[in-house]
Amino acid sequence: MKKNKIILASSFVLLSAILVYVSSSQDEEVVTVVNKNPKTVETLTQVEVPKTIKVIEEKKISGEKVSSKATEVKKKKEKFQTKYKLSVLPENMSVQEKKQRFNELLIPAVNHVYTDLQKQYDEVKSLINNRKDNKRVQSLLKKYNATNEQDLLTRLKPHPQSIAIAQAAIQSGWATSRFTLIANNLFGVWSFDPNEPRVQANETRGNKDEAIYVKRYASLNESIQDYYKLLATSPLFEEFRQAKMKTNDPYTLIQALDKYYKEGDDYDTGLNELIKYNELEKYDKQ
Repeated sequence: MKKNKIILASSFVLLSAILVYVSSSQDEEVVTVVNKNPKTVETLTQVEVPKTIKVIEEKKISGEKVSSKATEVKKKKEKFQTKYKLSVLPENMSVQEKKQRFNELLIPAVNHVYTDLQKQYDEVKSLINNRKDNKRVQSLLKKYNATNEQDLLTRLKPHPQSIAIAQAAIQSGWATSRFTLIANNLFGVWSFDPNEPRVQANETRGNKDEAIYVKRYASLNESIQDYYKLLATSPLFEEFRQAKMKTNDPYTLIQALDKYYKEGDDYDTGLNELIKYNELEKYDKQ
């Protein structure tokens, strides 16, 4: 049953510090910087943001301009440019600068992952309704540990971006935590597999002082994708999954995330305040 416990590291130590960001203008350190002398990154980091647009093609026929029907095409991925790099933490950042760095790095990535997951959900829902491509459905049933097709859709539907962004802010200390800097691990997700890339935490657990490891991800997107999959597959979040099929309201859904934090901690209150104060609902898809 150990693997069914929510697998988060250092999140609750960070919560009180994150709430300071919400209510105070003072600049406070959240974690020890791995690189003691980080340099400001001058080169631009590019984050891919997909976008679909409609283009009207025009052709010349007998010297006249005639508009053909609008055809929907996929525009080349836009590049959102930022001077920040996730693995580098500039010195002496103000609270506003920390938030700006977090927003520029995280929000495009969360939106990108959400868009891909929503597209997958829509496609699979259509396949199930039309009884097509059974191989793909069967593969996803296994991947997401779903018991039937309806259960699969419940697991595939992505929850609002505002919740993902708020949890990333809390778990990573606005993208300043050690695990974020060295392992792209925004959500402090633990690792139980010695064969996967991972990083040992400074903490231990249990009476036997058992070492704690967190996953190391190859990219920011991979970390966000794994976070969504964790909430889609863990038995601890069955209530949350059922709730998101009924509503997209982040404040209602947060109440079903009680298994994501230790009993007695004000994690849900912190999420609510962070979403409200930073107006994160604006990122949610309608």
